[in-house]
Amino acid sequence: YRQYCTAGAGAARGVAMGAADVVPGVSGGTIAVVLGIYERLVDAIRGVSAAAGRLLRGDWRGCGQRLAGVDWWLVVPLLAGILGTILLLASVIETLLEDHPETMAGLFCGLVAASAVSACRLFEWRGGDRITLMVASAVATFALLGLQSGPVADPSLLVLAGAGAVAICAMILPGISGAFLLLMLGMYGAVINVVTDLRYIDAVVFLAGAAVGLALFSTVLGRLLDRARNPVMAVMVGLMAGSLRVLWPWPNGVGVISRHENEIISGTGLDWPAAGEWLAPTLAAVAGLAAVLIITRLARDRGSALEAEP
Repeated sequence: YRQYCTAGAGAARGVAMGAADVVPGVSGGTIAVVLGIYERLVDAIRGVSAAAGRLLRGDWRGCGQRLAGVDWWLVVPLLAGILGTILLLASVIETLLEDHPETMAGLFCGLVAASAVSACRLFEWRGGDRITLMVASAVATFALLGLQSGPVADPSLLVLAGAGAVAICAMILPGISGAFLLLMLGMYGAVINVVTDLRYIDAVVFLAGAAVGLALFSTVLGRLLDRARNPVMAVMVGLMAGSLRVLWPWPNGVGVISRHENEIISGTGLDWPAAGEWLAPTLAAVAGLAAVLIITRLARDRGSALEAEP
């Protein structure tokens, strides 16, 4: 019974991560940090990647041992939730981002700001080097997210595979949105069209590139967490803080991709709201902030209850 409850919770987490990954400026990795599963997720991805490496070398026993060590009760429901949400919500979220850009940006700004605050509890603050790393990564992310490329109308299969590899690395990093990175590369509209138009060959190529990128990056990230967890977590908090540039609601929210032309309206501009335009985004930001703080508190209480069980 407890395993089925765990699976249900994993699917719900996957839904949250999938919804985040569709939105330019919000990272599924941020949601994983808030939900307390980030390091478990990275370890599981490393295990699957290591098993694939053993399989390619013909080491069937080693592959089986690696797969047996993977937390499948976390991975399978989480993956189902992510993929299902992306397939079901891609067009819905795209419409909301276009029709209500400032309000949606306010909601996600509150979510990510609260996530950054919550993530500060995940590492030890002793040592000025960690604060320096956090500030430096925040400034670098803020500057990087000001860059943006023109849209790629008809990418080749090789370009799609490369976009998948790059985007998946961003998706598992808190604060770096895979969707926004695709936007910066001019690939966001093309990838959304692959999903909404059900272009299966393009989707398989994109996912293959993502699988290769995920295998390589998760190994590097896992080793960094093993050897220097506190500095790495400090950098991740900085990434989340810097990403707020994209989520500032004014003037264009997180940016819009027109449904009628392949046109990108940048979401990296910074401005103050006009009279009467501040209320809805501000209320949405407060709602997002409260939601994350409540979820974090519930997750912490649940973890304490499980630790107290005999």
